[in-house]
Amino acid sequence: MSKTLIRGAKVLGGEPQDVLIDDETITQVGAGLSAEGAEVVEAGGKVLLPGLVDLHTHLREPGREDSETVLTGTRAAASGGYTNVFAMANTFPVADTAGVVEQVWRLGQESGYCDVQPIGAVTVGLEGQKLAELGAMHESAAGVTVFSDDGKCVHDAVIMRRALEYVKAFDGVVAQHAQEPRLTEGAQMNEGVVSAELGLGGWPAVAEESVIARDVLLADHVGSRVHICHLSTAGSVEIVRWAKSRGIRVTAEVTPHHLLLTDELVRSYNPVYKVNPPLRTERDVLALREALADGTIDIVATDHAPHPQEDKDCEWAAAAMGMVGLETALSVVQETMVDTGLLDWAGVADRMSFTPARIGRAEGHGRPVSAGEPANLTLVDTAYRGPVDPAGFASRSRNTPYEGRELPGRVTHTWLRGKATLVDGKLT
Repeated sequence: MSKTLIRGAKVLGGEPQDVLIDDETITQVGAGLSAEGAEVVEAGGKVLLPGLVDLHTHLREPGREDSETVLTGTRAAASGGYTNVFAMANTFPVADTAGVVEQVWRLGQESGYCDVQPIGAVTVGLEGQKLAELGAMHESAAGVTVFSDDGKCVHDAVIMRRALEYVKAFDGVVAQHAQEPRLTEGAQMNEGVVSAELGLGGWPAVAEESVIARDVLLADHVGSRVHICHLSTAGSVEIVRWAKSRGIRVTAEVTPHHLLLTDELVRSYNPVYKVNPPLRTERDVLALREALADGTIDIVATDHAPHPQEDKDCEWAAAAMGMVGLETALSVVQETMVDTGLLDWAGVADRMSFTPARIGRAEGHGRPVSAGEPANLTLVDTAYRGPVDPAGFASRSRNTPYEGRELPGRVTHTWLRGKATLVDGKLT
């Protein structure tokens, strides 16, 4: 049995309090606490949040361990304040069977840095032709509740309907990568003024919006849950807002990079800015921030997409799409949402812990910082500001769009069920 006393922390950004952890559980929250033999962490006004939950992470294992492994990915997660991540299915082999999702789940248990909940593929091999073993993956030791072909869209309406009907039986959710494939053939960036000037193939907003419109109507017809991955356009926001006003069971996520970066950065031809969906316009960025603030967009999810150097250090057209995000997500959210006054820290806890845990049914995560709750916590020095240095990342990959950019906030401590995984900014 071990005890930790966090002294003077601003719980969810409120007044400073002390928090006592005994073994795996928070036992007391209040002022002037003491505990004999407890390890004392002087928070000094830092913000204490529930451990962050990422509903959209690529850990690459099995098959692309040159990019990331479950171990390195969960170390990156702990560094960023996460205690639970949902691992996408586009591995090699694809996570479309009970055997593969159980492998990923057990690797997460062995890592010890962060709980890993595998996401199962919707279709066999992500090919969009035949439903994968959804029931078997749910009944497996991994207990899969979220299914996605992320990286590819479930473009066939019949297949999507069947998936929604199937997961309804156990209150699962289908997470859709909304991209109409015929409208994005050869796409390299957002379709608009910049793509026209650069002569790069455009990825139009309607390719995302048309799929979201179809899928919220299908979810309404079936009475099932659908989740929209990495929503990126102002038009998509309006469709989700309309669907929610109708009582349709839709949730949506936005990535940190879509809250901050725009397609103007593509003028550099630096492949670090190549991502799917692509960086959009300033108008889209502002719409996404407002939608996250008012709850139309439910959560922030990283879409952490690690790639080895050779897949990014090449000409734009040949480069892989994706950015790492676990270790910078909270800083970007502070920059775009907290420091702009759009969200307070309680709102951040909702968008980055409480709600993603609820959507993914992550037991023991996204819980209040109060007595009797699991001690899954992260401590943030919100006064810090400094440049991003990918050389210090725990991730195996370095494809961050923020290298050298000054961002606020730094996670100093992370606890997973009372065990410190990060202390003073260093992994234990």
